[in-house]
Formats: sequence, structure tokens, C-alpha cells
Amino acid sequence: MSASSNKISVYVSRGNCLSPMGIDVTENMNGLIQGEIGISKIVDQKLQEDSFYGAIVDKNRLHTSFQELNYVGEYSDLEKMMLITVDKIKSEFKVLFKDDCGLIISTTKGNIDELSSEVDEENYALYGLANKIKNTIGIATEPIVLSNACVSGVMAISVAKRLIQSGSYKHFVIIGADVFSKFVFSGFQSFQAISNQPCKPYDKSRDGITLGEAAAAIFVTKNKSLIDNQPFYELIGDSSINDANHISGPSRTGEGLFKSISNAIKEAETDKIDMISSHGTATNYNDEMEAQAFNRASLQDVPLFSLKSCFGHTLGAAGLLETVIALNFSTRNMIPPSIGYEEHGVTLPLNVSKSFQQKEINVILKTASGFGGSNTAVLFRKGKSNEK
Repeated sequence: MSASSNKISVYVSRGNCLSPMGIDVTENMNGLIQGEIGISKIVDQKLQEDSFYGAIVDKNRLHTSFQELNYVGEYSDLEKMMLITVDKIKSEFKVLFKDDCGLIISTTKGNIDELSSEVDEENYALYGLANKIKNTIGIATEPIVLSNACVSGVMAISVAKRLIQSGSYKHFVIIGADVFSKFVFSGFQSFQAISNQPCKPYDKSRDGITLGEAAAAIFVTKNKSLIDNQPFYELIGDSSINDANHISGPSRTGEGLFKSISNAIKEAETDKIDMISSHGTATNYNDEMEAQAFNRASLQDVPLFSLKSCFGHTLGAAGLLETVIALNFSTRNMIPPSIGYEEHGVTLPLNVSKSFQQKEINVILKTASGFGGSNTAVLFRKGKSNEK
């Protein structure tokens, strides 16, 4: 994808999220501001003999909260997380769900752990998952599934923007979610990429990722009046570039991410960025690649943070979760710290946030990178609310 020349404006709400830190965005924000993180030591003999660090949702609270929605039928934990998170969006914009409103589901693995020879694939394949969520919340249009590694959540926002600008839809509901599983854990273990401590993006002592699970949801529309009674944001630039470097390793020069950022900035017609919510996985290659890309884009002095050290790496939910949190911090004109960052550990300079900072925030850059050489960048500009 290259930068769009279509000037139809597209806007997003602050959205909602669910994580080990809380059942909604308010709980998550309060926890972060109080210095809490969702990562803890986990003991699970099914995965390995020793304990490990992860960010796991409290399933008792998940099931209790889901019961309050009064949905009839059987739902997986992933589906429950999605439906709890989108409920706030549904209550605010339900009247629009049948009015040229699209649905995008962002996930890397969906319900794959539920698959077996004894279950109906229709209910657990990605298209089955998407249709089930669509029918449950009352979306009329055919759902779209984005499963493009760890850029899925940010790319979903980009895709929604472009489809609205093309005239295909008026609005979009985007839901991103993934759950922690043996399947994913063992995969990252095979790369020797799992940290033996809570992950520390950009720090000299970083040694890999911490896995997590979460869900997030956001509403996207071309009709600003629908959301301007609350803090909202305009999508002013986006781009997705594949660097075609390696199936699991990023370009050592940050080529794909650099081009994604450059294209997004060109479309937005501004290079004044106030903060960056980065991918920041805490692996040696990813963090170094990002340093290369941000320096090539002359963004090394812009305050930057990674939320992976708070929520873990939540795969298909990561980009959307981190967008929701970043936008909510920007409404407070606040830059959060990149937890665990103490000593600079990449070869080029970055302005990694070490503590909460108060600063006027108008333009936010969100980036993501993933397996297969995928990279995505989206720029948001804070709108002026009509709320009294």
C-alpha cells in the first residue's frame, strides 16, 4: 500500500480495551497511571517445568463480566474478550451498525487452540469466528479478517480508512484480540525469543519478548459529528510496506518501517510528531531495526515508548490495544514511560520515555512490524471536541 491521495477525512474514537490490567479502558488507564503492569510470573506445567513471565487475563473475572452481557450460546475465551470489549462501542453506535458499517476482526491465531477433529471447523476457523462476532453484535455487512502477523491491529485501522475513503463504507467497527496459548509460546521458544524477565524494550539488558493476551475495539467513521461530543482523532496518514527481508527477521536497515513512516508523513503533510507509540518487542533485532528506521526518518528526538513491557506482546491485538492506550494518554497530554528501560541498548539514539511527561500532544505516530517483513505506520491528529 502506498499513501492515499484521497482527501476524505476519516475519524476514530478513543476506543475500549481489555487486558490483565482491567476489564475496560478506564481500568487499564488508571492502572498504568498508578505504575501497575499486567505482566506477572506464571506457572503452567503444560508449557515448561519452570515458571515464566506472561500477561494473562483473569478468567474468573472474564467469565463473570461476560455473563452480564446476557448472550445466549457457547463462546470461547477469545470471543468473550472481543464481545466484552466491543460492548461499549455497540452501546454508543448501535444505531449505525446496519448503516453501511463494516466489521474488521484483527487476530493472528483466532480460535486455533479450539480446533480438533471433534469440533465443527465452521465455528472455529477465522471466517467462522468473524461471522459469529458479526451476528452476535448485529453488523449487517460481510466481516473482514486481517491476520497479518503483528501488524494486524494497526493495519486494520489503515484498511478501514481506505475503504471509507473509497466510498465502500461509512463506518467501521474494528476488534482485535488474541489469547495466550501453548501454540504461540512454543513457537517463540523455538526462536529462543522468550525473555526470562518482564521484557525491557530498547534496554541494553533486553533478551526477548513477554507474551500476553488482550482485546481492543475502536470505531472509525467519516462523519465527525457522530463522535465529536467526546475526544476523537483524525486519521491523517498511513502506509504499509513489506521489506521482504526474511520470514521472521526484520530488515537490518529498517527499510520497510522507514518507508511506511515516510509515506504516512507525506500523506499527512506534516512532520511535526509529538509522540510515538512504537512496536518495541525487546528482541535484539526488532528494537535495533526500529532505531534505524526512526533515525532515517529524523524522528530520533521525538518522545517514544513501548507498551509491551506493560501488556506483553498481544500479537493481533497489540497494534489496536496500543493505539487505544496511546490515544487516551494523548487526551491527557501525557506521555507514558517505557517500563524497564534504564540503559540505552540500541546503536542509534532514541528519545525513549523513562517517566510520565506532561506535554501538549496533537499528532501521534503508531507503528508496528511483524513476521514476513510486514510494517505499518498510522498518524493521528487530535480533533477539537464539541463536548460542553
